[in-house]
Amino acid sequence: MKINGVKINYLYVCERKLWLFDRGIQLEENSEKVLLGKLLSEYSYPNETRREVLIDDLIKIDVMDEEEIREIKYSNSLASANRIQILYYLYYLKLLGIDRKGIINYPKMRRKEEISLTPEAEREVEQAIKRVKEVLSSPKPPEVKKKSYCPKCAYYEFCFG
Repeated sequence: MKINGVKINYLYVCERKLWLFDRGIQLEENSEKVLLGKLLSEYSYPNETRREVLIDDLIKIDVMDEEEIREIKYSNSLASANRIQILYYLYYLKLLGIDRKGIINYPKMRRKEEISLTPEAEREVEQAIKRVKEVLSSPKPPEVKKKSYCPKCAYYEFCFG
């Protein structure tokens, strides 16, 4: 089972969204927020040369250099999901023998957060990978769980309509 960063992120956002996304129900292409995030990522840090680095046709890192990897996010409203995604990238790179530090950039907020892959964080990533596999192996989607951010989600009508 191939697990990309989006799936790890969705695990922390909503397990139902993760399951639906894995099954090809991808409603985010129509989301204004997703489009804004893509535009922000595309036009932020234009002087960086290694942008959208695809590794093993599986993980796509927004910016990568010799010392760090960076993810560019629209906001920190889902900070734990952003954090686990970059930790997963750091973990994956470590398995490939590549050691980097991680940074999450929030250009709109003019903030950044440094992320380190500690032994505790590695265990958290391993648990997340295990949980993603559990969710995706289920024959039916997880039950709907109403969260404060559900009305802003591209899947809202699918779950509540």
